[in-house]
Amino acid sequence: EKEFEKLLEQAISYCKSRENVFVLSIPDYGVTPFGKDKNPTKIADEIAAFNEVNKQIAEKYTITYFDVTKISKKAANDRSYVAEDGLHPAGKMYAEWSALVSIWMKNQINK
Repeated sequence: EKEFEKLLEQAISYCKSRENVFVLSIPDYGVTPFGKDKNPTKIADEIAAFNEVNKQIAEKYTITYFDVTKISKKAANDRSYVAEDGLHPAGKMYAEWSALVSIWMKNQINK
């Protein structure tokens, strides 16, 4: 919690305004080929706990929070969401994350 809060404060200071900062949740790698044999339920639970803390801290600082974890879970049924290494997001997943953020960015620009 303290590390994340410190990183968030640093990001805000670099951007000169909290309106220019956003937080992405941590994706669930337990649904990937890499994570499927490493206790995916435990992974999902730990990521959910971590994301809840990050979301609360983002809200405390009135920072926009994007839940990309839901998108990452699509990799359980669609391998095209995962890169060739079986762990990292593929372009398809990044495209969905980017779509979430781009709408927000357009609103920021139009302010």
